[in-house]
This record gives sequence, structure tokens and C-alpha cells, in this order.
Amino acid sequence: MTDTDTLPDRLSSDPRSPFYNEALLTRGVGVRFKGIERNNVEEYCVSEGWVRVAVGNTRDRFGQPLTLKLKGAVEVYFRGSEG
Repeated sequence: MTDTDTLPDRLSSDPRSPFYNEALLTRGVGVRFKGIERNNVEEYCVSEGWVRVAVGNTRDRFGQPLTLKLKGAVEVYFRGSEG
């Protein structure tokens, strides 16, 4: 098991964030929030139990997706990993 086999506690898909990791994102990260697979997660934190999801196609005044922070159980995994 290498460092790239474990997912970080917090990960963001925004390149401006200090929690952004392109290598992990290109590998494919899946997020289950409250037991439901979510495809619109912009950022997550497992230890604090929250996800930040995009709200439709709505953009803020800087052209970034408008997000909403939801609290609950967060599970993360690599997509396509058999184990």
C-alpha cells in the first residue's frame, strides 16, 4: 500500500484550494454521502462530516459554481477499485 492508495481526510476539486490534488482526482474519487452516491461534490471532509455540492448550473459573480455545505456521514473511495 502506497501513499496514493489512501485518500486524504479533505479533498477539493477547485485548483485554487490548498486541498486540491490533481493526481488523486484524475485517478477517480467516489463520494457516498449519507449512503447515497453523489456526483456533484466539489469538496469533502470526512472527519468533520460534510460535503460541498454544486447547486445546479448556478454560478457566482466570479463564474465559479455556487455550492451548498451539507452535513452527514461521508464515505470516500477510489472508483473502479475491486477489493
